[in-house]
Amino acid sequence: MRYREHYNDFKYSNNKSTFAQYVINEGHSFGPMNETMNVIHFERNGKMLDNLDKFYIYRQTKNGNQINDRITVQSNPIL
Repeated sequence: MRYREHYNDFKYSNNKSTFAQYVINEGHSFGPMNETMNVIHFERNGKMLDNLDKFYIYRQTKNGNQINDRITVQSNPIL
């Protein structure tokens, strides 16, 4: 579950999750999943989940909903 990955990165300051790093840098708290994130798709870990992540990040960036200026999205003809 991605929430758990983000939470652990937040809790232990692993610097792997851009979302967790944003929360730390902005001084926000990391609340329960239902208050912090929206579930947009259920998928087991693996390549499919990784590709869905890339797609949703790409889509949000194109819509101007990017939370962090350091996130970069490369052009992808499939998306």
